[in-house]
Amino acid sequence: MTGGVSDIAPRRLDRSQVAIGSNNPPILRSAESVTMKGNDFKQIYDRLRNPSDVKALARELNLDEELLTVIFTQKTVRETTKKFYRVQRIAPHLLKDWRAGKSMLWLSSKHEFPPILTGMMIFQANGCSKKVFWKHVREPESITDPRLKKDILEITKEDCIYSPWANEAQYKRGTWGEEQLQGWLNSKNLTYRTEKDLRGEFPKTPDCLLDEPIRVNGWDINWIESKASFGDRVEINKNVKKQLEPYTELFGDGLVVYWFGFVDEIENPRGIFITDMSLLHMDCKVLSTECKKPLL
Repeated sequence: MTGGVSDIAPRRLDRSQVAIGSNNPPILRSAESVTMKGNDFKQIYDRLRNPSDVKALARELNLDEELLTVIFTQKTVRETTKKFYRVQRIAPHLLKDWRAGKSMLWLSSKHEFPPILTGMMIFQANGCSKKVFWKHVREPESITDPRLKKDILEITKEDCIYSPWANEAQYKRGTWGEEQLQGWLNSKNLTYRTEKDLRGEFPKTPDCLLDEPIRVNGWDINWIESKASFGDRVEINKNVKKQLEPYTELFGDGLVVYWFGFVDEIENPRGIFITDMSLLHMDCKVLSTECKKPLL
């Protein structure tokens, strides 16, 4: 690949091989984060067209497979959002083709749309509810029709974004990130309240609201948000608008951790600092009373 992508050097922290993108994902114990130039990220992003591209690019570029799975997931979700209503409009044609003998997986590939969502649209076009569809996905052994059962098993196996096993993988990835953050805070003897602790007190709550402001890497912060994702411009802008900016209005300045790295050309938004797994190697100190900034 041109543009120096193959020269990207990941920062490794006690890396062990994990495989979140599998039917039976283990709990993620460690990972590898990469901070890269925007052009390098774009080349990788553009080349991740299918799930099989994850393994191929991991070998070619010597990048962690889990990192590429995260980027591929973000790309797929964005493209699916753009296509959703267009594909939904042709759902009656999908149903017609399925009745004519085409498999759900084949129709998914033809229309470049996630297998699970393709199957759901065919079900809905046939007058079935989402509840019935998801029951079939989660309990395929209860399906009596052989062809339907085969289709459901196929789309569930092949969908690495929207299937139950993929959802579980994403949940474990998010939980892992929160555990990394809380472990770091605990190792520094810092006290904080979690999103669960704060539920109902504020309209929006970060993953960790510090009981006292701290200084880390020269930043004075009051809260920290964990993101088990890669921070490209689209992802960061979305997070800032929907979550991070409201946190600054409620609690003051804070820090967001993109555990799988971020595009390093992005400037910190006002009141928000950005870091990655390197946080685990940073020291910090509680701000003295005279240095504390009042929360707004």
